Amino acid sequence: MIRPVMTTRRARLLVATVSALGALAACDGSDPVILELHGERVRRTDFERQILAVEARGLGPVDPGARRGLLDAFLEQRALAIEARRSGLLGAAPSPEDEARAVARLLADAASPAAVGEEEIAAYFRAHASDLAIRDSVTLRQVLVPTLNEARDVKRRLRRDPKTFDTIARSQSKGPEAAAGGYMGAFERGQLPAELEAVAFSLPEGGTSEPVVTALGYHVLRVESRQQGRPVTLDEAREAIRDRLTREKRRAAEQAFVAGVLARAKVNHEAAFRATPPS
Repeated sequence: MIRPVMTTRRARLLVATVSALGALAACDGSDPVILELHGERVRRTDFERQILAVEARGLGPVDPGARRGLLDAFLEQRALAIEARRSGLLGAAPSPEDEARAVARLLADAASPAAVGEEEIAAYFRAHASDLAIRDSVTLRQVLVPTLNEARDVKRRLRRDPKTFDTIARSQSKGPEAAAGGYMGAFERGQLPAELEAVAFSLPEGGTSEPVVTALGYHVLRVESRQQGRPVTLDEAREAIRDRLTREKRRAAEQAFVAGVLARAKVNHEAAFRATPPS
């Protein structure tokens, strides 16, 4: 998506608004604290600057519903940055990149998940054996051309010499994979358009299809290889299950840590939306 370039007028308006926010912060009681943790305070104008930055990226005005969602993410971000600073991971005036690295380090140190045990792996395998099974798949190449006559000509040439598929794909195919000799990759059932799937899964290994028409044009498919679906053993699935459960535990540990940090903070959501009293 092409985002609109900020106009000079809009840029001036942004500068003026930020200046106004600074003036607002100078007025007693007009810039309430929306988060306080370890003696550090985050004020409403800090959040307003975040909103302005989002709008300045060409996303347009932020509606009230989106504003509340942005507030939750902003408060979490600020609380974690304060916690990282208290832990000695962050200096007084960090760049956004420094802050992101420090927060990542904080979460890695403080939310390290427990190791995944063999009993957990076995239990997951029993509960998800059908999901873990290897499914039928085919590895395909294609030549995609705009007309039926061209597709028939491709098929005739391949009938004479099947080894020319790569050359024909590179020289004639209009598909995005033409430069790779028409190589499309491996597909399980349900991953291809219905017109192509029915043909691809009916061909033998090394087989070439008759022209198949879709909205894109006329396809001539070649099955490079086939893999028959089958159940997997626990030994085959063990490391994949361990990785999945480790990621889930890490996510849960991080969520619990963030919730604990926010529980120690004083948070005032409503102050971020309350109308500013007249000066």
